[in-house]
Amino acid sequence: MAKQGKPAKRRRVPQRTCVVCRSTADKRGLTRLVRTPDEGVWVDPTGKRGGRGAYLCDDPACWNRALAVDVLAKALRTTLTESDRDRIRAAHPSWSGDTREDGSNEGESGGD
Repeated sequence: MAKQGKPAKRRRVPQRTCVVCRSTADKRGLTRLVRTPDEGVWVDPTGKRGGRGAYLCDDPACWNRALAVDVLAKALRTTLTESDRDRIRAAHPSWSGDTREDGSNEGESGGD
């Protein structure tokens, strides 16, 4: 005779919000950036590094905007240095690399 017990408890999946577009997704679906006290801003693929964190979705427009305006700096409560920006640019796999100084993309078109 099979035991009748409580149904299996569902694990809670942590939700996080992209600091640019404010979309909510599973923690594993977003990329965490962390500000450490000594080393500046780094991408944290494990999500476990100590420091103040902020999340970005995989949309290249969010990554472009995070670097172009101060939204990421405000979320991390810091000023992004050029080396921080270079590390962030290098970390995103679909980074196009053709971003102008004003943060806009030369190849951007509104009609996807």
